[in-house]
Amino acid sequence: MAYKSPVRDLSFVLHDVLQVENYAEHFGNPDVSRDLIDQILEEGAKFADGVIAPINKTGDIEHCKIENGVVTTPTGWKEAYHQMVEAGWTSLAFNPEYGGQGLPAIISMAVGQFTAAASAAFSMYPGLTAGAFHGIEANGSDELKAKWLPKMATGEWTGTMNLTEPQCGTDLGLVRTKAVPNGDGTYSITGQKIWISAGEHDFAENIVHTVLARVEGAVPGIKGLSLFLVPKFHADDAGNITERNGVECVGLEHKMGIHGNATCVMQYENAKGWLIGEEGRGMNNMFVVMNEARLGTGLQGLAIGDAAYQHAVEFANDRLQSRSLTGPKNPDGPADPIIVHPDVRRMLLESKAYVEGGRAFILWTALQADLQHSKDEAVAQKANDYMGLITPVLKAFLTDRGFHVASLGMQVHGGSGYTEHFQASQYLRDARITMIYEGTNGIQALDLVGRKLPAKGGRAIMSWFGDIDAFVSENSGNEAIKPYVDGLADAKEKLQEGTMWLMQNGMANPDNAGAASTDYLHLFGLTAYAYIWAQMAKAAQAKIDAGDSDPFYANKLKTGRYFVERILPDAGAHLTKLKTGAEVLMDLDASAF
Repeated sequence: MAYKSPVRDLSFVLHDVLQVENYAEHFGNPDVSRDLIDQILEEGAKFADGVIAPINKTGDIEHCKIENGVVTTPTGWKEAYHQMVEAGWTSLAFNPEYGGQGLPAIISMAVGQFTAAASAAFSMYPGLTAGAFHGIEANGSDELKAKWLPKMATGEWTGTMNLTEPQCGTDLGLVRTKAVPNGDGTYSITGQKIWISAGEHDFAENIVHTVLARVEGAVPGIKGLSLFLVPKFHADDAGNITERNGVECVGLEHKMGIHGNATCVMQYENAKGWLIGEEGRGMNNMFVVMNEARLGTGLQGLAIGDAAYQHAVEFANDRLQSRSLTGPKNPDGPADPIIVHPDVRRMLLESKAYVEGGRAFILWTALQADLQHSKDEAVAQKANDYMGLITPVLKAFLTDRGFHVASLGMQVHGGSGYTEHFQASQYLRDARITMIYEGTNGIQALDLVGRKLPAKGGRAIMSWFGDIDAFVSENSGNEAIKPYVDGLADAKEKLQEGTMWLMQNGMANPDNAGAASTDYLHLFGLTAYAYIWAQMAKAAQAKIDAGDSDPFYANKLKTGRYFVERILPDAGAHLTKLKTGAEVLMDLDASAF
């Protein structure tokens, strides 16, 4: 089966639900129109479906290979990347000052859903470049930006983020990579980094690494870290490659999934690097890169689930097994297609509800990413608050649900899915890493309850609750979408209760916050889904009321109804569990596990 990008669905979210054209004044690009957006979606879909999707399985089978420090990607991957660069797909949302197209993030993330679903491993190469680009743009000197960003914008050069070391993952305060000042404004970087996605490959002639290191003599812990730009090759001011820098890939990880992406062990030996921002501000500056990566990872997890769902639907329509409980539906055949069976339909509908809700949630968040750059200070502040609050939820909830959908996809395939003949296994394996990297989902939950909720006196969550209350009030008289509005109101009430419980019990005993964090995040994710599903239901019902007979809208309401009736009730369970506190988790002695 071939993956097919969901152009129709994303167009509905962009135009009918979010009505992005109304925000053109905030985008800083007056050329963004409905026609342009639709053209980008159509062409982006053609590229993802026709160029990227066909090489996805090849990457899974062949893996990347290394010989004498030289990494080669699977058959056809380098050629696909060069086509991507030549077509301009890597430069959509980059600043025109450095050669980008200056399109809103919401458009880039829409196309990103296509490319990540077509091949998650392939999409990581340009994805890491985007994170490094924005980190340098936000904190680098004008000289650094002018020299390195133009070829990163075009995709001629790629980028990475280098954080993890053998002795430290989440606890980056343990970083040992050192930076010694050279006396000329540069530093000599020495140390080893592991699990570096796209750290070495044959796509581009140069790779620009963003590296966390500790300047010699700096204080221990996080506060002693600085961020550096360390290229694979040096370049002159005209952007021409010169001598090799002291950095190389000394090994590739053998992984469960994303085989087409080179996950590298990087060795730095007196590599020349340039400080990005100020000394001792490395983690603050790296967060620009990390937040970009976290949003991309949430998108990636959901997109893999989308591809797995599409394959499961095709299999369920083709596979003949047993007869329907209510009588044959395929009387001329030996059995009925398994899609007639209620439990198969349960798995497919659950997948469809999570995938379609997630697509819209991603685009809603991307809109906030654009609005935080608005010239209207109030709009920018609110969007910035929402980005801080929502990023850990989107990363963790969508990757968790994406893996769940991939698992359901394998279950629909039955024994066939457990073989490598079908791609169900690849999707399950590829999706699993998204719950781990860029900060495990447990860390995202701790970030949400420990940092994001109390930030600025809880301003973000109170504003979000206010938006939901306003939507509920505005639409409470619309009987056609009453189940969606009532479901949203109930979920918001439960989330508010959970928030109050955390405020009352988390400060008294921090373990209470830690014990409640994952259930709280999932309660938050379900509420966010309820909000976006209510908005989609409103838009779809409006089309129906206006006389549009396209079955797309009725089907959207039916899928949303499944979410409200069969998924959203889980919010109550999460609230009940989070309120049990830490005692039941911490009571058992470590020796008893």
